[in-house]
Amino acid sequence: MLEAIQSAPRDAILGLTAAFREDSRSEKINLSVGVYQDETGKTPTLECVRVAEQRLAEAATSKSYLPIPGAPEYAEVVQKLAFGADNGAVQSGRIATAHTPGGTGALRVASDFIKANLPNATLWLSDPTWPNHPNIFAAAGVPMESYPYFNKESNDLAIGPMLEAIKQMPAGDVILLHGCCHNPTGIDPTADQWKQIAEAVYAQGLLPMLDFAYQGFAEGIEKDAVGLRTFAQAGQELLLCSSFSKNFGLYRERVGALSIVCPSADAVSAVQSQMNRVIRCNYSNPPAHGGAIINCVLRDEALRATWANEVTTMRERINGIRQQFVDTLAAKGVPGDYSFITQQRGMFSFTGLTKDQVEALREKHAIYIVGSGRINVAGITPSNVDRVAEAIGEVVGK
Repeated sequence: MLEAIQSAPRDAILGLTAAFREDSRSEKINLSVGVYQDETGKTPTLECVRVAEQRLAEAATSKSYLPIPGAPEYAEVVQKLAFGADNGAVQSGRIATAHTPGGTGALRVASDFIKANLPNATLWLSDPTWPNHPNIFAAAGVPMESYPYFNKESNDLAIGPMLEAIKQMPAGDVILLHGCCHNPTGIDPTADQWKQIAEAVYAQGLLPMLDFAYQGFAEGIEKDAVGLRTFAQAGQELLLCSSFSKNFGLYRERVGALSIVCPSADAVSAVQSQMNRVIRCNYSNPPAHGGAIINCVLRDEALRATWANEVTTMRERINGIRQQFVDTLAAKGVPGDYSFITQQRGMFSFTGLTKDQVEALREKHAIYIVGSGRINVAGITPSNVDRVAEAIGEVVGK
């Protein structure tokens, strides 16, 4: 029965990482996968995480199951971090939250929730979005369409076409939006643009869903929540998919959350029960360790301050290497104006490199970039920035 099964195609991003690992060239550089690296090219364990894990290990008394939606204390700190402790939805108990295995798990629970409870809804994805987004929602059977997001000519947000597209979406549909630093282009809406988008979405009768995985990587932990908090208005509904892989460095712990803001506190119980039903037939209940770390750090004043400082270090490292990369491209005489890279935020940037140029970088220079030309700038370090710039100069024909 299994002999006729064909090999599945490699994942667009993780497949590149597998190819990178198999590459025997010592000078290879991976700029594809979205993992933070410090100036030495390492993905560090944060000090706040190390201390929290030590405390948890010393205090551990049980390995029993968590409840289906996870520990209530974890849900509480997740809500306060994302929405703000004084947010009306938090204060009035209008949010149902479930601890999920990473942000991907949150998206899958959300997709199953939508399919079961909003069966006629179409999901609208930005163009571009992450390759795994369509896979997740297709697996749940949710129909999808796309809306414009990126203006290639000006390397900024296509706000006009985006708003026009929102005005044409049928009421009752769901629109997936990227929180700060999350869209693969590296382009975020401004605070004013977030207001325009929220007004258009709610005026059209759509249900917004925000994918929020980089809080703290753009301007700061509180400032980076401006988009989410613009949507979290009195009486409005929304879905939030959170991840702590990046801003806590907990990649392999797979710790995230799905939060659903309900129109009233009375609706929370029914919504939570539907989330629980979806989770029960998927992974039953979440892993405890990552959530316990988040809870420990965010409830301890000293550890929280340490975390905030570490997030600042990561953010400043990324912003600094963006500027150094642009300066180096100019110094090497690479044709074109790459100054837009310094205006983008977070780990990602659309470079404008073509698919053929990306392939040449991989084949000739052992530099791995996804086919769209999107790079993880955190993979660029002071020790490899010259070689990356020189290789780009060669493939674009300086």
